[in-house]
Amino acid sequence: MNNAGGLIGCKTIAEMPLEHWQTVRDLNLTSTFLMTKACLAHKKSGAIVNLASQAGRDGGGPGAVAYATSKGAIMTMTRGLAKELAPDIRVNALCPRMIETDFHNIHTADVSRRGYEAAAPVRRQGTSARTANLVLLLACDDSAFITGANVDINGGVLCS
Repeated sequence: MNNAGGLIGCKTIAEMPLEHWQTVRDLNLTSTFLMTKACLAHKKSGAIVNLASQAGRDGGGPGAVAYATSKGAIMTMTRGLAKELAPDIRVNALCPRMIETDFHNIHTADVSRRGYEAAAPVRRQGTSARTANLVLLLACDDSAFITGANVDINGGVLCS
């Protein structure tokens, strides 16, 4: 499970220094590349689960273009690795939206979280435990025919 990553801070493209762009890219995308490469040196079968984001699909919120871009790249990397590593290793990614974690405690205003809950068909935020259950499913043999998928976990807010 490639789970490293973060937003670091919101910056519009006009105010964003190259260093911020590179730091967000490295935190999200380069870390996924390096961990995958390191694991492949020791494991020749199994499953990889990457953590992308709904931001990779919709561009994220204001000031999150670097984050959204890096998560979109993880989604593309997931599809490419699924082809490259098949049939021995399956590769999938999660694309969560509003999961009750410190990420949203830090970066999402409470009023936005309440608005999300009101708009979501399930009328609540997701939990880390439910997200972990999906990781487990994608990592186990019960999902042996799933590879190259970027799975939305967002309470029905974005249906692809």
